[in-house]
Amino acid sequence: MRKAGLLLLVLVVALVPFAAARPPYRLQTINQFNLVADRGDVRTVSCQYCHVNANGGAPWNAFGKEVQSNFKGNIGDALYEALKAMKDSDGDGYADVLEVFAGTLPGDASSKPLVTPQFLMQSLEKAGGVDIYKPK
Repeated sequence: MRKAGLLLLVLVVALVPFAAARPPYRLQTINQFNLVADRGDVRTVSCQYCHVNANGGAPWNAFGKEVQSNFKGNIGDALYEALKAMKDSDGDGYADVLEVFAGTLPGDASSKPLVTPQFLMQSLEKAGGVDIYKPK
């Protein structure tokens, strides 16, 4: 019995890093969108940029569907192409790239910036335009 308990403990300790790991798409989005996680913990960054649910998985929101339509094997390129298209996936009056720049969710119409699209566009252009989101 003691041997079984020790084996279980070894398995749990060995598998914890895999359970805590972040999927590569999530990490790419965090890096490419220059996201800063609460409390320095990247696991707290929501998957809701592309997914309806905070932890990812189906279903995808409107921006996520746009990213999917641009996916040709490289998530970084798909994210960039979706932003470069200057679409307003959630129909809230703000282009997806402006929402990412403002830190709101481009696939959720209830999440929108507190300033005008014109102000955000000017600020984005001063920062380097959509190319600040080119994959690195």
